[in-house]
Amino acid sequence: MAFRTCPLCEAACGLELTVRDDRIVAARGDREHVFSHGFLCPKGATFGELSADPDRLRRPLVRRGDQHVEVSWDEAFQAVEQGLRPIIDRYGPHAVALYLGNPNVHTMAGGLYLTPLLRTLGTRNIFSASTVDQMPKHVSCGYLYGNPLTIPVPDLDRTDLLLVLGANPWESNGSLATAADFPGRLKAIQARGGRFVVVDPRRTRTAEHADEHLFIRPGTDAFLLFGIVHTLFAEGLVELGGLAGHVTGVDEVRELADAFTPERVSAVCAVPVERIRGLARELAAAPTAAVYGRIGTCTVEFGTLTSWLVDVVNVLTGNLDRPGGVMFPLAAHVSPRPRAGGKGFRTGRWHSRVRGLPEVKGELPVATLADEIETPGDEQVRAFVTVAGNPVLSTPNSDRLDRALGGLDFMVSVDPYLNETTRHADVVLPPTDPARKGHYDFSFLALAVRNFAAYSPPVLPGDPASMDECDILARLTLIAAGQGAGTDPAVLHEQLLEQALQRAAAATGRAATELRTLVGGDHPAERLLDVALRIGAYGDRFGAHPDGLSLDRLLANPHGVDLGPLQPRLPEVLQTSSGKVELSGEPIAADVARLRAALGRDHADLVLVGRRHLRSNNSWMHNVPALVKGRDRCTLQVHPADADRLALTDGGDARVTSRAGTLSARVVVTDRVMPGVVSLPHGWGHGLAGTRMTVAAAHPGVNSNLLTDETVIDQLSGNSVLNGIPVEVKAEFAVTGRAGEVLT
Repeated sequence: MAFRTCPLCEAACGLELTVRDDRIVAARGDREHVFSHGFLCPKGATFGELSADPDRLRRPLVRRGDQHVEVSWDEAFQAVEQGLRPIIDRYGPHAVALYLGNPNVHTMAGGLYLTPLLRTLGTRNIFSASTVDQMPKHVSCGYLYGNPLTIPVPDLDRTDLLLVLGANPWESNGSLATAADFPGRLKAIQARGGRFVVVDPRRTRTAEHADEHLFIRPGTDAFLLFGIVHTLFAEGLVELGGLAGHVTGVDEVRELADAFTPERVSAVCAVPVERIRGLARELAAAPTAAVYGRIGTCTVEFGTLTSWLVDVVNVLTGNLDRPGGVMFPLAAHVSPRPRAGGKGFRTGRWHSRVRGLPEVKGELPVATLADEIETPGDEQVRAFVTVAGNPVLSTPNSDRLDRALGGLDFMVSVDPYLNETTRHADVVLPPTDPARKGHYDFSFLALAVRNFAAYSPPVLPGDPASMDECDILARLTLIAAGQGAGTDPAVLHEQLLEQALQRAAAATGRAATELRTLVGGDHPAERLLDVALRIGAYGDRFGAHPDGLSLDRLLANPHGVDLGPLQPRLPEVLQTSSGKVELSGEPIAADVARLRAALGRDHADLVLVGRRHLRSNNSWMHNVPALVKGRDRCTLQVHPADADRLALTDGGDARVTSRAGTLSARVVVTDRVMPGVVSLPHGWGHGLAGTRMTVAAAHPGVNSNLLTDETVIDQLSGNSVLNGIPVEVKAEFAVTGRAGEVLT
């Protein structure tokens, strides 16, 4: 029996694994886990299957002609050096682009070794899944709190009223709010006499269990929230409570909200006027309340304003930083700041070469990646590095990006699969499977709805012929630094440990050489984690606080260590120049004018939204038989009224067209979507030539990002607009020709 944290989504559930003959033969929820208490979703139950997937690459591949062939690790890194270094030497660092996919936040290597790689490459062309997912929340929190990583989460276990917008945690398990058994926590709100309300253009599983579900026109959440803000001011319901001394800009927000009366915004968002006012009154009157918005509120034209307004409502009702409202977690590897204040947050330190889009949080919008590859000129992207990403399926107008990747001079991918993106790579470097490496959630513990810490050592012994991801990223970093493909990765491991020890020495007032003798861990990542834990918020300070945390303490507690409910953290978390929550920054106020202008805009006849399924986590989970079995989930959901109007039949095919492209999909007629809305799930479109994902190829589905438009983004964050896409839908009728061929 072995215990570990599930790395397959953001919920951070504990797993109890049965191991036999160097294989995981069963996985179930760890009933003693301090955070998940035995909860497990279908994804976690397949942990052993995912690790043992026969299509998973275990040796590196190098392209020879139109084939990928298995080679030794030394040969693979030599190929990387021979392909990458000449491009850097001739064209400069900006001729290299790098894309980071979301699985990076599920690995220790991603948390510890990507920053050194990015810094060493020195390129401005950094892209990630953040700009097809969550960048608006980072930007809004950056302006509000001074740090884009300072994100408050709903205190689910103590709230009396939860308003959920654009999120479906019953199936996603939550996002930017780490909450094992999110459904159970929602049921507990109701069991203690509270309520939760869902606002969504689809009647999701979360909406089905809610006390109330309100349909909303896709992409209009900002209007609804501004209507709530307007009502709070108009009816004298604003009550900051204990926040009063920590907030600036309230009067400015009142002025910004003036134009957004419930009557005006109702016509835009399709939420009744009386419910807009009612939500405002209920949020103000509840003993505690929290507003939570996620991907449906981010992947829209006004994503940053929507994310900002979520927190504005929480502030104006006095629910920021108080139990039962939204609060700031304190992860074990993070050291509390001694005082409030800082440099604040800004964007645009550089701009993309072709479209002039501003940098945000150190990266550029992935919506302009194809531009940078296709457009000739100085600093044109000629080499591409991907780490755990599949942008050919996950980014807007992905057909264009797919074509662009074929024109690169060189591409290297760190990925366990030959998928729709990595099939273009000249070198594929597969990391060892998750059962053979340790796990600590650097990202998700900083977003947990209850503070806890857990570390999982490797469950299975290492494979001598495979390579740990920390070593892979270290060798790539050393190649980028010009130190050669044969340089021992221990060189970088040692550098990173020395840097960590210097920080620890400054924090403890002790010599780094002394602290070094006290560091635990058998692996480079474990040693870095041990240092971070020991000087973190609950750390043992290298023995000065014997009851504090260390790697050894976590190893001795395989079910995790409970660190208690979230605690108020204002003003310490604030890094704004004023040292206060800045409600009305200039960029936000300027973008409100754009939103105001949209009040009178005509609305598209039919728009497309995405959807999530409990068994799916984007494209990288689709090669596990248990997660794709059953009825086809990659279907086009259409409301009965629209089906009648467009002559669509349940089970028939439809052709869906947007500015970016066209696809065909099987129709499901259902009232789970509101009229004027159709829905396709994301992450599908498998089976392209050159891939090696047998199960996924047998369940290909269609790629919804053939329809999304790379020219339309949220202006403040650069986030792609993946929801509310104007489309035209027509029935497809099969006609048999003279020779028996099928014509459409």
